[in-house]
Amino acid sequence: MNEVSKRNVVVAMSGGVDSSVAAAILKSKGYNVIGITMQLYDEGKFSGKKGACCAGQDVYDAQIAADILDIPHYVLNYESVFKKNVIDDFVDSYMHGETPVPCIKCNQKVKFQDLLSASKDLGADFLATGHYVRKVKSNIGGTQAEIHKGVDALKDQSYFLFTINKEQLNFLEFPIGEINKAQTREIARSYKLNVSEKPDSQDICFVQGSSYKEFIRKWTPEASKPGDITLSSGEVIGRHQGIIGYTIGQRQGIGVSSKVPLYVLSINPESNTIIVGAKEELASNMLKIRELNWLGAGNLPKNGTKLMIRLRSMHKECEAVIDCVNEDGTAVIYLTEPYIGVAPGQACVFYEGTRLLGGGWISR
Repeated sequence: MNEVSKRNVVVAMSGGVDSSVAAAILKSKGYNVIGITMQLYDEGKFSGKKGACCAGQDVYDAQIAADILDIPHYVLNYESVFKKNVIDDFVDSYMHGETPVPCIKCNQKVKFQDLLSASKDLGADFLATGHYVRKVKSNIGGTQAEIHKGVDALKDQSYFLFTINKEQLNFLEFPIGEINKAQTREIARSYKLNVSEKPDSQDICFVQGSSYKEFIRKWTPEASKPGDITLSSGEVIGRHQGIIGYTIGQRQGIGVSSKVPLYVLSINPESNTIIVGAKEELASNMLKIRELNWLGAGNLPKNGTKLMIRLRSMHKECEAVIDCVNEDGTAVIYLTEPYIGVAPGQACVFYEGTRLLGGGWISR
């Protein structure tokens, strides 16, 4: 018996093609693969509407894929954890004038915390997921691994993994990070997997079938509290029907007629006010972050460290410098060029070439 066949691996199977192929690759290499699907949220149970995160059809698809691969498969109920750490956080963020990224919160608070712990309890040597990122050993020696962008630039998901800490990274593997999406589907077809042609999930999984505003209003009726729309000068020029209907940088759907284009400049939850103005007023060379996570050398980056950063998942990286780094995880980022529409609640993610160095949450 070779060393690989003695090793156990848990694969987080979401019911999609990426995680199913991750399981197939590991099985083909001789690992003892265990598939686990996290039952997270099923809107249909409550309203009959379509909208699910690893529930219903996704759970069924994962079970069928596991049967085809001839691996054991378990469904673990994480609905209460998901509601508290992802859905409630999502709603609360919008109520506080932020624009959240629930996929990152799910990775941070559910997959790489509770599921990782469950994997260790099952005796796994590592947990694998279907993310398009690469894990490599440091080229400067030592045992600490690094996360690098996936080979497929269009599918790279490193932005969504910035909260992983060094200890978690050592227990994780990403089997499809070295291939592109077309190859993933080809592998799925070669195994005759039921999910080989299944479309990728889009947008926010738990609000499919409805708008995010409708979703939030269902959970929090006070989300529709009306308030003023003002210019940056303080002049009231209109009324809104709830701050959750607005995001920083928004132009369409503001609800105010104007001779010049107006954009949402900021959202003040304390006064329940939307502040609008000209596009050039959105430009910023500086932003603050909280909950800084650092995957580079040392516990924290040094003041003055130069980085490449992304401020949205599809944002083209730009040059920046990190400064005012504090032990409480706060810091200030100075951009070389101004950025239009820095939005609190989004992630500021750090890179050095293809390497992910961490990041933080943009704060007000």
